[in-house]
Amino acid sequence: MLEGEVAAQGFWDDARAAQRKMQRLASQKGFVSDWRNLEGRVNGLVDLLELAVAESDDSLAEQSSVELSHLNRQVDELEFSLQFGGEHDDRPALLSLKQGAGGVEAQDWAEMLLRMYARWAERSGFKCEVLDFMAGEEAGIKAATIRIDAPHAYGYLKGERGVHRLVRLSPFDADHLRHTSFALVEVMPEADEQEAVAIRQDDIKFEAYRASGHGGQNVQKTSTAVRITHIPSGVVVAVQNERSQLQNREVAMRILRSRLVDLEAQKRAEERAKIKGEHVSAEFGRQVRNYVLHPYQLVKDTRSGYETSNTDAVLDGDIDEMLKATLRSQMGSQAAGG
Repeated sequence: MLEGEVAAQGFWDDARAAQRKMQRLASQKGFVSDWRNLEGRVNGLVDLLELAVAESDDSLAEQSSVELSHLNRQVDELEFSLQFGGEHDDRPALLSLKQGAGGVEAQDWAEMLLRMYARWAERSGFKCEVLDFMAGEEAGIKAATIRIDAPHAYGYLKGERGVHRLVRLSPFDADHLRHTSFALVEVMPEADEQEAVAIRQDDIKFEAYRASGHGGQNVQKTSTAVRITHIPSGVVVAVQNERSQLQNREVAMRILRSRLVDLEAQKRAEERAKIKGEHVSAEFGRQVRNYVLHPYQLVKDTRSGYETSNTDAVLDGDIDEMLKATLRSQMGSQAAGG
């Protein structure tokens, strides 16, 4: 189907859309090529095994065992890649973090999560860009939005949506008591400028205000920060990271467009679930993972059941296995639901 679109007259009239389709076609061709290469290696292994049996050659049997182990790993990797078949899974991801209940503790926790995802991107060689950053009064952040550009970035990170809970001895408590903090993670696929989302100027309320930093001090004397409200959906986006009002407005519109694309995708998923008779729980406010630093060390995902006691590594961005476990559990749930 995509090959037909690429060959059609006028395909390059919309260069941005054409480029996106070309990237998608290349990805699909690469995926098919990987499976065909695997098929060839399996056929070769069968021939090798038959030769080993016919000649009673132990060295060939050992060589076959090593090759079988390699093939099993490749099959696992290719099967895992099947999970990136969602409508927007190949898009860059916009990841927003907001402090939850817990005051300065929660602001510090939100910044710890921000660092965790940024370090994951850095470890993986992915591009990570800060779109918005609102610092807390004493420490940490009130909110932040980052853009992660990588193959299947949204596909990898979409399972991170929800409430993340931290239990630790507070570094901000004079008595060093144990505190529980919460932070909300939202993940959206990046929408491009040609995305089929109707945003009318009459549907937007635009406000400008002064950006503030630590302690509420004004970063600039002019009103560079912006707040955009999409009236029909109630979605509000505030951005103050850039130095000019125009730049902040452009970033806010990028985030708003992505939020609306994500909102539409969620509505469609809920409708499909209702048709199937499935119970749909609200993603917003749902606790998805616990990070316990005291009285013991444990990170546990509430959906996949994945857990590790190496909390330092997780908070330093070593989250690949945790992300994969979450995606596998979601794929398993979808398969069980028919």
